[in-house]
Amino acid sequence: QVQLVESGGGLVQAGDSLRLSCAASGRTFSSYAMGWFRQAPGKEREFVAAISWNGRSAYYADSVKGRFTISRDNAKNTMYLQMNSLKPEDTAVYYCAARTTYRGSYYSEEYDYWGQGTQVTVSS
Repeated sequence: QVQLVESGGGLVQAGDSLRLSCAASGRTFSSYAMGWFRQAPGKEREFVAAISWNGRSAYYADSVKGRFTISRDNAKNTMYLQMNSLKPEDTAVYYCAARTTYRGSYYSEEYDYWGQGTQVTVSS
């Protein structure tokens, strides 16, 4: 069992940066692959980025590639999402998720644990 808590969301202007954090409880964080998803009003939850258990493999949605960077610090039981050059279309609730295997996934149904989400709003 793992509990996930996101933080770092907020209201920013287009072109600004934010860093989201996902703090995990438990001593087995390093054995989980992790991911970030987002859900905008009236839209389905969509994949943003994922990272393998050791941080050596990362995957990104085309819409954020080159702007967002996913990372993790297993010593701190924390995952991060550095978001640069934010756009209004990045506005959404951002969720972190954990998967009880070593490799990340693009598919939300393959994740076992979810955080409550943090709101990111980008004004134009």
